[in-house]
Amino acid sequence: MNDADVSKQIQQMVRFIRQEAEEKANEISVSAEEEFNIEKLQLLEDEKRKIKQDFERKTKQLEVKRKIEYSMQLNASRLKVLQAQDDLVNAMKDAAIKKLQQVSNNKKDYKTLLKHLVVESLIRLREPAVLLRCREADRKIVESVIDEAKRDFAAKFKVQAPDVTIDSNVYLPPPPSSPDSPEPYCSGGVVMASKDGKIVCENTLDARLDVIFRKKLPEVTMAAETYLRLPWQQKYLS
Repeated sequence: MNDADVSKQIQQMVRFIRQEAEEKANEISVSAEEEFNIEKLQLLEDEKRKIKQDFERKTKQLEVKRKIEYSMQLNASRLKVLQAQDDLVNAMKDAAIKKLQQVSNNKKDYKTLLKHLVVESLIRLREPAVLLRCREADRKIVESVIDEAKRDFAAKFKVQAPDVTIDSNVYLPPPPSSPDSPEPYCSGGVVMASKDGKIVCENTLDARLDVIFRKKLPEVTMAAETYLRLPWQQKYLS
């Protein structure tokens, strides 16, 4: 074999080795590219999953926060309505008290009212002897109606008229000196009790108002609630 043939074979071997190297390099490059893409997709999916989980977590937090804020606002609104309702009910009662305090100003009507209150108290007590307490300012009016009240009671139940003693030592509180006076007061009426003090009938105008107000409180509260629902009233609750 001459030098030319040897050189030719060497060149063929070189081309073969180079071709194999290029093919191997291509295989390595393709494999590396595939692994890179797989790794990249895996990392991308992991990041997507993390982002999704973080989004869901924040969404839940926002939903919980929204519900808490809504609940707080709802409670605050309810408290505001209840306070306004309570203020309105108290205002209605205050107005009734002021009207009640004017009842004794009409002497004629008040005298008739006192007689009826005494008769009613005698009916409730059904005692042969009772002690009566009134305001000191009402003593003369009470004295003027006692006998007629006793006769009305006796005639109604066909019994002997009871013995009624007006307490000269203890009187009911006087009328209020001013609308905002903190002192105890009485708008009028009487308190009657059995001689032994075990049975008491509080028949003052203030006591009757309290009884009526407690009895009618559900209706008064409902009326106040209806009033507060009127469109033109809503601005005061906002």
